[in-house]
Amino acid sequence: MANTDARVDMTEGAVAPRLFSLAWPLVLGNLLQTLYNLADVFWVGRVSPEAVAAVSLMFPLSWMFVSTAMGLTAATIALVSQHVGAGDDRRADEVVGQTTLLAIGVSVALAAVGLLARRPLLNWIGAEGVVFAEALAYIEVIFLTLPLTFLFFAFRASLQGAGDTRTAMWLVAASAGVNIVIDPVFILGFGPIPAMGTRGAGIATFISRALAAGAGIYVLVKGDWGIQLHLGDLRPNPAVLRTLVDIGYPGTLDGWARSFAAVAMAALVARFGPAATAAYGVGVRLMSVSWTVAGAVGQATATGVGQNLGADTPDRASRVAWTATGGTMAVLALAGAVVWFLPALAIRVFVTDAAVVEEGVSFLRITAPAWAAFGGLMVLQGAFRGAGDTRTAMGLSLLSRWGLRIPAAVVLAYSFTVVVPGVGPVSGLGLGPDGLWWAWTFGAVGSLVVGALWFLRGGWAEGVVDDEDGPGAVDSGGTAATTVEDDGPPTVDD
Repeated sequence: MANTDARVDMTEGAVAPRLFSLAWPLVLGNLLQTLYNLADVFWVGRVSPEAVAAVSLMFPLSWMFVSTAMGLTAATIALVSQHVGAGDDRRADEVVGQTTLLAIGVSVALAAVGLLARRPLLNWIGAEGVVFAEALAYIEVIFLTLPLTFLFFAFRASLQGAGDTRTAMWLVAASAGVNIVIDPVFILGFGPIPAMGTRGAGIATFISRALAAGAGIYVLVKGDWGIQLHLGDLRPNPAVLRTLVDIGYPGTLDGWARSFAAVAMAALVARFGPAATAAYGVGVRLMSVSWTVAGAVGQATATGVGQNLGADTPDRASRVAWTATGGTMAVLALAGAVVWFLPALAIRVFVTDAAVVEEGVSFLRITAPAWAAFGGLMVLQGAFRGAGDTRTAMGLSLLSRWGLRIPAAVVLAYSFTVVVPGVGPVSGLGLGPDGLWWAWTFGAVGSLVVGALWFLRGGWAEGVVDDEDGPGAVDSGGTAATTVEDDGPPTVDD
């Protein structure tokens, strides 16, 4: 029987302190992951510009893999937290086993396809000459790393669903520390180890993630951290696997859509020249700090909502969601106000070029007041995911980016006139880069309003686990009890 001392129980006690206990390790873990990613770029930058370009070209591809893993684990968090809230640790443990099996199967398949198609893939991305060679050396190792990455995501989501966010945070810290230490050894060479450039960066990543994944599996098998992996649960259970895929795939599609939206927005910005592009890059990096905080609170909210739905206390689940949303928005409103009053100072931390600073000041003056809206939306999406309603979370993301931000960016930033059938002539306002910045704010505020109204509608409170002993119930044989409600709430796109 698993020791539950590591868990944060969100079904009782004051909501705010327990949310904080869940969220701060996630915030720190996200920051450490950012440091992990920056280490590769820092040391590869000591090799050549082509090496940096090669690693940078891999970012969209890497994000698609991460999005796939995040989709699987969004389902794990929802199911584990709801079973734990219902007091059924055995069914939660079986979800962990099936998640591990699914993570291995999907990651091995992706790795195999990626290795077979690596050269055409790099040609499609646009890598050429030296950049192609450096990217190929890097990506060949990264594809081998995919199973380790997926396993660690599965481990982290399993513990998070049980209410333990600290154990994974310490393993992320250890993994990041190892990566930072051994990166220069394999990239630049040391002693008997030759300099391997980008391949060395991939090898350092492989080693550090192997250590993290191995430690994670040990933690799960030992079972002293609130959840346990039983080897018998690695036998395929079609009912649980279908549920994991059904709940998880919207999160994967969401991540892919965000990647494409980021590329589309960058292309729109690039048309206004290097100053606007540089200001956009710096401004987004500053905003990413708020996303790190809001994303972590959203993950904690997912756990809190899931546990309370499992415990059949939907009113408290709602209170968790609104407390997290309000608290996050208050913190980010304060941070946005500081940046709004000191925009030039914030931009000059990264760049001192006068034209870039001027454009960056405009970016921050327009977007900083909306930081609270960005954060509030991310937390509400976490609440929907904790309830297992990942389709609505995906719908809100699509609405924010593709439904509001990108269309508004085109209309506000560019001068044009087109005739829309049934509507008539539509003209762009031609505001230039400021129009792009206003589109960010419009997308954030509009989607937050829709998300809040949809949450108040209440369909999410049905949850996704069945308390009744049905065809999938856990019996002495250990088969799964997890089912998906057929009449869940429609998505925003409906």
